[in-house]
Parts: sequence; C-alpha cells; structure tokens
Amino acid sequence: MDLQVVLPVVIIFIAVAAATASLAWLLTDPQVVRRRLSNIAAGPAPGAASASVLEDGGSPFARRVRSFVPKSPSEMNRIERMLATAGYSGTWPAILFVLAQVGLAAISAILLFSYFGPGLGLVMALLAAGIAYFVPTLWLGRAIEKRKRAIQNGLPDAIDLMIVCIESGSGVDQALNRVAEELALPYPELAHELDLVSAETRAGKPRLEAFKNFAERTKVDDVRSLVAMLVQTDRFGTSVGQALRTHAETSRTKRRQRAEEKAAKLGVKLLFPLVFCLFPAFYAVVLGPSMVRIFRQFVWGGQ
Repeated sequence: MDLQVVLPVVIIFIAVAAATASLAWLLTDPQVVRRRLSNIAAGPAPGAASASVLEDGGSPFARRVRSFVPKSPSEMNRIERMLATAGYSGTWPAILFVLAQVGLAAISAILLFSYFGPGLGLVMALLAAGIAYFVPTLWLGRAIEKRKRAIQNGLPDAIDLMIVCIESGSGVDQALNRVAEELALPYPELAHELDLVSAETRAGKPRLEAFKNFAERTKVDDVRSLVAMLVQTDRFGTSVGQALRTHAETSRTKRRQRAEEKAAKLGVKLLFPLVFCLFPAFYAVVLGPSMVRIFRQFVWGGQ
C-alpha cells in the first residue's frame, strides 16, 4: 500500500483517538466533579462578584482543559485579553483560538505532505503549517480593529444620550442602562460594553474602576480619555454634564476628521482597481476595433 496514503490516515486516527481519550478522562475525573459540587455548595466568593471580566479564570473544567493547551500561562492570558478586546470574553474562546491555530497548521501540513510526497512535501508542509498557524491571528487582528472602530464611532452618540439622561435628573447608573438599551441596535458592541460596566457597578465595584475596566477591555483612545475625564470630574467635584458635553464635541470632531481622512484616501485607493481592472477592458473595447482594422490593412493585406 502506498505510504503517502497510509501515513496521513494513521496520523489522523492517532490524533482523533488521543483527543477522544483526553476528553473522556477530563469528563470522568472525580476531582473536577468534587470541585464543582463544592463551588455550588459554598456559593460565590465574597470578592468574586467584583472581579473584572479580564480576571475571570473560568470554570474548573475550562482551567483543566487550558492546562493541556500547548501555550504558557502568560501567553494564554495575553490571548484572553486580545479576545476580550475583540468581544470574546472568558477562557473557552482562548482555548478554541489556540486549538484553531494548531488544528489548521496540522491539517495543512498533512494535506500538502500527502499530496507532494516525502521530498518536496516536507518543505511545503512546513511552509503551509507556518502560514496556517498565523491565519487565526490575522483574523483576530481584523476583529479587534473592527470592534474598536465601531466603539469609537458610537461613543459620541452614547455621550450625547448620557448628557440628556443626566440633565433630565437620572443618575449615572440609570443613564448607562438607558444608553445601552438605545444603542443596542445601531452600536451593539458599545451597548455590550456599557452593559458590562453597569453589571460590574451593580455587583459592588466602584464606578470609576468599572470605567477603567471598560477602557482596558476596549483599548480605544477615546474611551481612555473619557475615563480620565470622569476620574478628574469625580476628584474635583465638577459638573459631569458639562464635562461630558465638552468631551462629546471633541469626540464628534474626531469622528468627522476620520471620515474626511477616509474620503481623502479614496482617490488613491481607487487607482489600483482602475489600473488593473477597468483600464484593460476600456482599452480593449476602444482600441480593439482600430487595431483589428490596422492589422487587416497593413499586415494581412486587406483580407
């Protein structure tokens, strides 16, 4: 039997068997069951409600699975923070992200090695594994930038709504809940973050610390400046509505400047599609008949 056919089948069989055995062992581990029962019986810890989303260690089963992931704890913490910035909080998204990296690299290497053979296949397998390993990282970077841009664009509207709610007599917590409800449809990312801030505040965390966690999760410069402004307002006892109004004008100006910058870059970005897609077809349609007539008269002798 051909080795190129047998080797990938054997590798896939061993990987599936090892994954099934590990999952069965994890599910039937009595220590995990005892820890779950003790956590249910003891109830939540006194300081567990005030922990940040980024500090959540997950369930015991998730921590057990995380110990088998081929990443160091510091690297897993970094991945969890990046995924939280993209909107995926918790331990399981980080585990699935690492498994996607390893799985894509392994599948690409096996397919190319089985296709090209032992000689060239080894080089192609290593190259494909390296490229496939970084595909989830590229996706995560684009997801982070997209979410940061959505939060950045929706922040001026959120501040305007907060000003209306605060000046009408509502408290800051009530204003946050109302703004999150109103922005759930146009800006769901920002509404989700405001819901998290409100939930942390209701759980007993100080409001300023909850806002600092908001800035830490999103990594948006406008949010950081908003949190710094709220800290200064709380420290010096100035009017929150007036400070929010000033910050809203600044955020709105930045959003308009970003739109103008994108509009100015549009002409340069359209140059490449015009050159490589539109101009060849345009030349073929306009100059094609003339070139055919010239060839008929001078090259083909008038035929």
